[in-house]
Amino acid sequence: MPLNLSQKIIKEHLISGEMTAGKEIGIRIDQTLTQDATGTMAYLQFEAMGIPRVRTRRSVSYVDHNMLQTDFMNADDHRYLQSVAAHYGLYFSRPGNGICHQVHRERFAVPGQTLLGSDSHTPTCGGLGMLAIGAGGLDVAVAMAGAPFYLSMPRILGVHLKGSLEPWVTGKDVILELLRQLTVKGGVGRIIEYFGEGVASLSVSDRFTITNMGAELGATTSVFPSDEQTKLFLVAQHREEEWQSLSADRDAGYDEVLEIDLNRLEPMIAQPHSPDAVVPVRAVKGIAVQQVCVGSCTNSSYHDLAVAASMMQDRVVHPDVSFTLTPGSKQVFEMIAGDGKTLTNLIAAGARVLESACGPCIGMGQAPSSGAVSIRSFNRNFEGRSGTLNAKVYLASPETCTACALTGEITDPRDLKLKVPTVLDPGKFPVNDNMLIPPPRSGETIEVIRGPNIRPLPTARTMPESLRGQVLLKVGDNITTDHIMPAGAKVLPLRSNIPAISEFVFERVDSAFPKRAKESGGGFILGGANYGQGSSREHAALAPMYLGVMAVLAKSFARIHWANLINFGILPLTFENEVDYESINQGDALEMPHVRSEVESGHSITLRNVTRNSELKMKHAFTRRQIELLLAGGLLNHIRGGSSGN
Repeated sequence: MPLNLSQKIIKEHLISGEMTAGKEIGIRIDQTLTQDATGTMAYLQFEAMGIPRVRTRRSVSYVDHNMLQTDFMNADDHRYLQSVAAHYGLYFSRPGNGICHQVHRERFAVPGQTLLGSDSHTPTCGGLGMLAIGAGGLDVAVAMAGAPFYLSMPRILGVHLKGSLEPWVTGKDVILELLRQLTVKGGVGRIIEYFGEGVASLSVSDRFTITNMGAELGATTSVFPSDEQTKLFLVAQHREEEWQSLSADRDAGYDEVLEIDLNRLEPMIAQPHSPDAVVPVRAVKGIAVQQVCVGSCTNSSYHDLAVAASMMQDRVVHPDVSFTLTPGSKQVFEMIAGDGKTLTNLIAAGARVLESACGPCIGMGQAPSSGAVSIRSFNRNFEGRSGTLNAKVYLASPETCTACALTGEITDPRDLKLKVPTVLDPGKFPVNDNMLIPPPRSGETIEVIRGPNIRPLPTARTMPESLRGQVLLKVGDNITTDHIMPAGAKVLPLRSNIPAISEFVFERVDSAFPKRAKESGGGFILGGANYGQGSSREHAALAPMYLGVMAVLAKSFARIHWANLINFGILPLTFENEVDYESINQGDALEMPHVRSEVESGHSITLRNVTRNSELKMKHAFTRRQIELLLAGGLLNHIRGGSSGN
């Protein structure tokens, strides 16, 4: 039977289950990555398993998120991460080496292998023909221990690319167009696989941007074939021996097919406050702009920055605009500094060049001014994510961003009438891995260093026969993990201290939530559709669990957050009839009188609204393995044999 590329890689790595859409499968993981905002907790969890050394082909710990060192906490976590990597056999990417997704594609990504990362944008490496999936840190820790990664077999959505891109149109515009068509829920339960004659016309940089932002579709991952463009990239990275040609079989089919004619695309832009609020740039041109940022793991390659520099040559940033650029890695930084023009042009034009880190994309500095319009080449524009709650953040290509920086208003780059920049990646990239520390042959004698902010790992209790509590919070559709557990310079340093970070749960939605949850002894959250979209941050499940949240009742869930809730013993349930969502209000007292036996038997769950004297049914799609996790109070308890936590 002919197979598409996704099926080929899954089949090669299949440990259990069958490749039927919706059925649970377990796959072998070749590589893992973590970053420091999620990594500290992931390694605490790995240590709790008692495994002496990682069992993957290649695991890498990156420091790229918590880079502001305003006190000891981030610096302490960095020391912990470096020591734990040496002790357990991981590569360690030092602060300053770059953003995990940029560095991993440069130095570690291998076509045909699997990658699991504790960051939702791990699918970036799908641009190189990997099956790269984002997950919660606990799932990554279990994969490092050599266990399979479990997921529901996705449907494969084939995107047939025709033609080639017109001048000033980029891979960013391809993925924005896909978001316009499919929305942020359109990829849930799907792998997005690109094929067709248009693939060959896309540079590897364009492919990385497209697969990176596939996360905004809610997709399990996105993948491109490994072809001559892939080979050129790996040759340039001095890794040609890791290349292989990979593509779908000639007669392979897809569960669904969508066609995009690249010739017909134009510059696109996502409006506040969602990556799918996409329109052509020309539809919103003329809006005054106060900030422009080019960078993040989405668009921080040498090509992206060189294009911006070319457009800025002999010009200056508009006086009303603050313009920042972020090189995605040390390699990119060396290239823009060493080619004799790129960095010079940017500095001369008045650009602010930031360190190679996530930075403003996660609200770690460069918050816009009050009510400002900020145009960013990033992947997310959720309300408040920039650090300024009333800022209006738009997403666009580096070309469109730079045009806005020059004019001080939203501008279609075609309207500048500039010569189209010609930027060719070199045949060989400068490779200097002196900021990558390889693991020693044995780390048994290396001490793991723990700062005072690293607190013991909390775990849930085993599931009782019944649950009772009040609705602590009722929210609407598309609640993101940024809503649940904010990022930013104030909160991120607390990632290894769950009692402290729990004080910020739902801070931007209802700042009284933590106090109410603790005073009520826990309870329930009521959510709308696509609850938990966005980041892979497991703290959005772990901190609510610490506050006593027992279950989340929603119309539907985003994939990673749903799995994280199960991993930490919180019951994620959906309504048998969505209209029942309207019948429950915040503050209502709810009861699940037979929850343990009903979960164990796989039946629907009886939910009584004690306040309104009514009863309704909740449903679930748990596998037998997930039921066992929930009954035990989460994955760590299950690994330990079902012991109860604190």
